[in-house]
Formats: sequence, C-alpha cells, structure tokens
Amino acid sequence: MTQKIEVIKRSLLFSGLESTMLQQVAALAQAKEFSKDDAVFFEGDDATGFYMVAEGRVKIFKMSPDGREQILHIFGPGEPFGEVPVFHGQPFPANAVAMNKSTLLFFPRRDFVDLVTGTPALALSMLAMLSLRLRRFTSQIESLSLKEVPGRLAAHLIYLSEEQGRTDQVTLDIPKGQLASLLGTSPETLSRIFSKMSEEGVIQVEGKMILLLDYEELLER
Repeated sequence: MTQKIEVIKRSLLFSGLESTMLQQVAALAQAKEFSKDDAVFFEGDDATGFYMVAEGRVKIFKMSPDGREQILHIFGPGEPFGEVPVFHGQPFPANAVAMNKSTLLFFPRRDFVDLVTGTPALALSMLAMLSLRLRRFTSQIESLSLKEVPGRLAAHLIYLSEEQGRTDQVTLDIPKGQLASLLGTSPETLSRIFSKMSEEGVIQVEGKMILLLDYEELLER
C-alpha cells in the first residue's frame, strides 16, 4: 500500500490530495505487471478502468490500414492513461503496449467514478489533467499537420529540454525508430534530418544524447 501511495502522490492527477484521500485512491488501485511488448489494451476494448504507470513506459498508438504504426503518446512513471473513455463509457480509442518491463496501477471504472462523484477536489484534479492532455494532443496535431518534419523534430527537442530542465543537451527517452513514429515520419527521413541539423551546427548527436548547440535556432525552426 505504501508504495502505491508514493506513486499516486507524485502524480499530477492526484497532487494536493489529503493523506486520507490518497489512501482511498490507493485502496482502489490494482498493481499489474507487464513484460516488454505486452499489450495493456487494444483499440475497441471495453474501458473497464484506467491505468497509471508506476514503473516503466507505455506507448499509445494507432495502426493505419496499411499496417503503419503512429505513436500518439508515451507515458512514464506517475502518468495516467486511458482515463478519458472511463468517463464517457466508450471503448478505448487506441492501443497501449508496454515498452519495457512495467508495473501499472489499474483503477476500476465504477469504483473510481463513485469516489470522484463524492470528492470535488479529485474531480477538479481530473479536469486539470484532462485539460493538460487536450493541450498536448492539440499541439501534436498542429505539429503533424502544419509543420515539416525538421520543425517537428525541433519542437520535440525543445519539449525534451523543458522536461529535462536544461538547454544544452537532452537525452532521448525512446529509440529513434519510435521517435520517427511519434513525429509521423520514417526512420530513414529522421536520420537524414538529424544528419543535416548536425552538419548545420544546430545539434550534435552522440547516441541517445543530443547536444543542443544552437538553442535559438531550434526555437526558430
């Protein structure tokens, strides 16, 4: 129980809740273990509850008719996912797969909705999280539809720099092949763009570490 409370307390979704309420939320959570590439749920599955990552990473993705994978988001420790369908009663709109060995907390829909109904503070936290999630997806859709691939990569590097709290370098948290899917391009195209930006002195690629040599130029792009 203590470990579950610590995970829940660190999450933006439940931040600010009193100790008693955190314990009630933790009492609902069911810990589930997943190995790398295990499916958490598939598009169209009934949304019987939502999940939060305790350890590991989970990718949310859609499959195109020709079998191409489009990653929508990648979630790490403390981040919830699958919560939107829980409230409108529709099936999950995408697939979720563990990217590595992961521990997830599962919150059953009916019990959690009952708890939210009687807890205004929790309801407000849910609204804040859903609003943040909407802004993220709006930004991603704008990037995919309006920006060329170099601009998408620049925007992602800026996003990582803000997440990691530094402007001189970032560390990629996913393989480049999955990054290509997240940015809506092919691995070959992404590799060419990395090379071109390196030649131009904007970045320097050292494996998973990307040195941001010209941060202002990244912002321009």
